[in-house]
Amino acid sequence: MVVLLLGLVSAGAVYWLQPRAPEYSDDPAMLGFNRSAERQLDMLYGKQGELIEDFNNSLKDPGTQAILILIAAAVVAAGFFHFARISEEEAEPPAASESDTR
Repeated sequence: MVVLLLGLVSAGAVYWLQPRAPEYSDDPAMLGFNRSAERQLDMLYGKQGELIEDFNNSLKDPGTQAILILIAAAVVAAGFFHFARISEEEAEPPAASESDTR
């Protein structure tokens, strides 16, 4: 439970405290600003280059980082819960059968 709580707190801190990039998509002055860079990226790397560039830009977003922190905390906590259940089952004494009590 501690791992889940720490993951939740740290994801919230990352989301609320990190600055967000300004949104230029609505500004008409920025229309075609990065067209040459996109063309060069497309010529050198093709569509996969655009995909990797979009993925890299999305990893810089605080919302994406917070989601990744939550997923990592959930996976680690699930691992701890799994190993705790296994060690609890090993620690239990075997149940007495009816033939042993006669």
